[in-house]
Amino acid sequence: MINKDFFAALADLEREKGISEETFVEALETALASAYKKQYIGEGGNVEVKLNPEKGTIRFFLKRTVSDAEELADGEISLEEAQEIKKSAKPGDVLTDEFTPKDFTRIAAQTAKQVILQKIHETERDNTLSEFSDKEGELMSGLVRKVDARNVYVELGKGQIEGLMLPQDQVPGEKYLAGDRLKVYVKRVKSGGRNAQVLVSRAAPGLVKRLFEEEVPEIKAGTVVVKGISREPGHRTKMAIASEDPRIDAVGACVGNKGARVNAVVTELGGEKIDIILWSENPLEFIAKALSPATVLSVTQMGEKSAVAVVPDDKLSLAIGRDGQNARLAARLTGWKIDVKSESAAAKLNLEAAAEAPSTEE
Repeated sequence: MINKDFFAALADLEREKGISEETFVEALETALASAYKKQYIGEGGNVEVKLNPEKGTIRFFLKRTVSDAEELADGEISLEEAQEIKKSAKPGDVLTDEFTPKDFTRIAAQTAKQVILQKIHETERDNTLSEFSDKEGELMSGLVRKVDARNVYVELGKGQIEGLMLPQDQVPGEKYLAGDRLKVYVKRVKSGGRNAQVLVSRAAPGLVKRLFEEEVPEIKAGTVVVKGISREPGHRTKMAIASEDPRIDAVGACVGNKGARVNAVVTELGGEKIDIILWSENPLEFIAKALSPATVLSVTQMGEKSAVAVVPDDKLSLAIGRDGQNARLAARLTGWKIDVKSESAAAKLNLEAAAEAPSTEE
């Protein structure tokens, strides 16, 4: 039987777990009504439960609609029976009767236990998630707990919370095994009820930025700034940087002594190629640098945020990249449409354009 000792225990839980007694009481009222209705009355019945923590009491009320139909539906009472309870009752009225349910002690005990455990779990999870809310956009170390056909589940922090890595946040070619330790980027912390979750990624461009922050003190301090990142996970990343201090070589700071800093990031990313690009206010200069490692002879603006980059004939395939990857990443990084042409092709186009131009001779 739920009694004053039970409510005293709820008060203890409120102090220990930070869950209000009111939250427990509301959840327990709903759960008891649902359990009793399902077991004894049917889904059409209407049961209300009222708990009084001060008095240590619990009361059950059955609400039934008066009907003069020959066959009664769940939750209905015949007109004849209703008028025995209340003489003025008529079809459509709702009668409320207090009752003591049979097998009450067992139902109450089972339901109370389920509700309490569920609320403790939900509250602890939400409290932990609220602590993680400021981790969005941050880098965290995690332990792969489980891998299924689609998703990877990663324990974060001290195992307090589980991060979910969806297929689109996984790097093509990377293998994830239970027990692996890896660094992940926290994309989103979504709290609230059963849908609470922390979404993590190995494919986000932000992962690269945070890894460089760990390796490059100048980025952490803000003297070297990451202006933009374009990435095709598992293959190649282009990162544009600029120095806020003219005395600091931004590219050199990111590369490190004998390439130590950039190589540490490359290793964490499983060998993914990284191009470190010096950002320029001049968009045409920026485009030329973004097409690295290819040498660019010239860049000409052809329209709004559209340009033609001319490269040596023997560097055309390098500038475009496999399946167009290098040019595509450069376009994303700069925000411009880039048409890459070889030197001979550009010269031929210039000759054809000159031949087609109207003569000015009389």
